[in-house]
Amino acid sequence: QVQAVESGGGLVQPGGSLRLSCAASTSGKSINTMGWYRQAPRKQRELVAVITSGGSTNYADSVKGRFTISRDNAKNTVYLQMNSLKPEDTAVYYCNADSLFSDGTVYTGWGQGTQVTVSS
Repeated sequence: QVQAVESGGGLVQPGGSLRLSCAASTSGKSINTMGWYRQAPRKQRELVAVITSGGSTNYADSVKGRFTISRDNAKNTVYLQMNSLKPEDTAVYYCNADSLFSDGTVYTGWGQGTQVTVSS
């Protein structure tokens, strides 16, 4: 019902940059909040950043000032620009998207994840 497909992960040196993209699709009425989460080995999945359809954003303290989330509503696509990357940013990054259906139900779709590795 709600699908999300990420792209853009890879290997980067400390201090480098990467840009992740996620395209969402839905059989519902609209895509609402979209977000990025990450999960490092042996750790729980954590919020990185979220953005509403109106453009309001929220970031984890650990990425504030380094990461920027943005979206293209016409394409149902969300981006995560990651600058000044640190080894501790290494994780699988997941995109999610909330979609409103005509019966008022909100469903959340998750992407398959994309690996980001920060290492020299």
